[in-house]
Amino acid sequence: MSKVWFVTGSSRGLGREFVQAALSRGDKVAATARTTTSFGELTATYGDALLPLPMDVTDKTAVLDSVKQTAEHFGRIDVVVNNAGYAQVGAVEELTEQELRDQMETNLFGAVWVIQAALPYLREQRSGHIIQLSSAAGLIAMPLGGAYHASKWALEGLNEALAGEVAEFGVKVTIIEPGGFATRGGKNPNPLDNGHVATPDPAYDG
Repeated sequence: MSKVWFVTGSSRGLGREFVQAALSRGDKVAATARTTTSFGELTATYGDALLPLPMDVTDKTAVLDSVKQTAEHFGRIDVVVNNAGYAQVGAVEELTEQELRDQMETNLFGAVWVIQAALPYLREQRSGHIIQLSSAAGLIAMPLGGAYHASKWALEGLNEALAGEVAEFGVKVTIIEPGGFATRGGKNPNPLDNGHVATPDPAYDG
């Protein structure tokens, strides 16, 4: 029996790989991204098996609507992949309040909104699988990565707790902790050239 996937941050990078892998094995996919213009080729190949949905994970209402639309369109949701995210670079002292809040809004709260939107469907089915993309950054910490590490460490704790809460409903939770790889989804394989770099403080030069 084919499965129905709901994937965030799926226009490129690892999210795109999840979408392609699921479609190639005969599953159905709701592929969400802030813009869906990059899905033309996949739509031409897989037709109605792919449901592209424009969605920003920081918009809770849009997340709720997209999950509902997926369940209504395909009749169920089996696998939820929380992939959307990016890395904010900068020393803790350099980070603005907005940069730190934006990091958490996307990486942490965006994942929470997706989980909360999908769980009622998974619980009712008494089956499902939530896959959370974390990072090796959720296990270690390095200079200039404080905001990103904080968001990933929070995701680790949240999903470990979630796993214990939903097991009785037949829902599994998996945390994936990949290392670095080339992607434009997190902006750039070079973290210092990703468009999310705090204004440098000369005190940290050298």
